[in-house]
Amino acid sequence: MSAIRHLVSIKDLTDDEFAALVNRAQYFKHIFKNNDTPEFQKNHLKLLGKTVALIFTKRSTRTRISSEGAATFFGAQPMFLGKDDIQLGVNESFYDTTRVVSSMVSCIFARVNKHEDIQNLCKHSSVPIINSLCDEYHPLQAICDMLTIKEKLDYENNKLKITWIGDANNVINDMAIAALKLGMDVSIATPNGIEMDPKIVAAANEITKKNGTSIEYTHDSKQASKGANVLVTDTFVSMGEEFAKEAKLKQFEGFQINKELADLADPNFKFMHCLPRHHEEVTDDVFYGEHSIVFDEAENRLYAAMAAIDIFVNNKGDFNAPPN
Repeated sequence: MSAIRHLVSIKDLTDDEFAALVNRAQYFKHIFKNNDTPEFQKNHLKLLGKTVALIFTKRSTRTRISSEGAATFFGAQPMFLGKDDIQLGVNESFYDTTRVVSSMVSCIFARVNKHEDIQNLCKHSSVPIINSLCDEYHPLQAICDMLTIKEKLDYENNKLKITWIGDANNVINDMAIAALKLGMDVSIATPNGIEMDPKIVAAANEITKKNGTSIEYTHDSKQASKGANVLVTDTFVSMGEEFAKEAKLKQFEGFQINKELADLADPNFKFMHCLPRHHEEVTDDVFYGEHSIVFDEAENRLYAAMAAIDIFVNNKGDFNAPPN
């Protein structure tokens, strides 16, 4: 029996495997948007009568809706297990809970606090684990973001620069690796005192050596914005950091994406944000302006989840297997 493939982070995937996930998401979006009834019926049989567990210890909007929607698309019944429904490692050992839950479901979408929790789930689960966010990675967001960039700017036929302005967090950890794998250059601007995870820097360096892309790390938001095809940001105060909000907002002064930074980007730049958005991160004129693709990006979370289920669950981690 072959080892179970889990979706933990983008750096764990080969370039071709990650590209296959983006392409699979695009494939299912085409079916979904065209309301292709025969394809709906065919895909609905893949997990008919089965259950997909959603173990969420952090609140969610897009991740919950997209995960449940993707499970339903394939005929499965999504089962949401929030922090008040199930507590990993509290009244029962982490090992026991994982063994029990995984014995009854087809896969587990896990949105947790610590990366260690994802690692433990993968270690003990008898079914694929789909990392739906932890403190280090957010791979489903990276799949959806690359699909959105592909649709809007066609990275396969255009050389693009992706600029991140904000915190060094789980979203950029996966997004940077994803963009480099697909041939894009990346510029990351973080405030003084905030540096990228050394594991991500090492992984990024390996990719740039291999495929000729580049990655820049700076504390100058204006420098990073120059010529950017995509400007991206995220929350400055992550869930669990609310106690330090005032100090963090002071640290991030000058990192709001506004007209001044937007004017430095490519004239056809696109603005992205994984949501929820707060005013200190981006001004209304950019967030709701003609360059913003944030709501297309949010919708694409559904198709990213579909791609993950199809490859890791339906096809048991075989990235070369066709979607049919």
